[in-house]
Amino acid sequence: MLGRAAMRGALAGLAGTAAMTLAEKVEQQVTGRPDSYVPARTLTALTTRRRPPESERPFVRNHLMHWGTGAAVGALRGVWSASGLRGWRASAWHTSVRLATDQTLENATGVGDPPWTWSRRDRVVDVAGKTVYSLVTGAVSDALVPLAPDRRRSIRG
Repeated sequence: MLGRAAMRGALAGLAGTAAMTLAEKVEQQVTGRPDSYVPARTLTALTTRRRPPESERPFVRNHLMHWGTGAAVGALRGVWSASGLRGWRASAWHTSVRLATDQTLENATGVGDPPWTWSRRDRVVDVAGKTVYSLVTGAVSDALVPLAPDRRRSIRG
């Protein structure tokens, strides 16, 4: 049951990642902000223990990390949906999980900087993107993942 919920949640996470990516591309057209390659450098550091320079811009690794993280964190949201953690409130909490996942990996590898050192604009852009991700992931997950049988009679809306 939970394995199927996790798989459906991973699909929902891919939908959320697509929505986040689209929102970021629109934002970049407005602000002129360039693409970020922090995901790629984080994946490189995780897999090779080598911290790549900021000038490195590996396109394929960037997408592997971007979409892979979206699917992995989406799997958790699928388990939440099955467990009765549903709706916009669960999605709001899920935003913090997505933010924490990225920050943990980026800062543990030395690739990223703590968010409180970022510009206000960068913090707003990051939180907004992850919020879009979590709202879409949650809506899709809640639609795809049924409540676990033991949760159907005890959940309050």
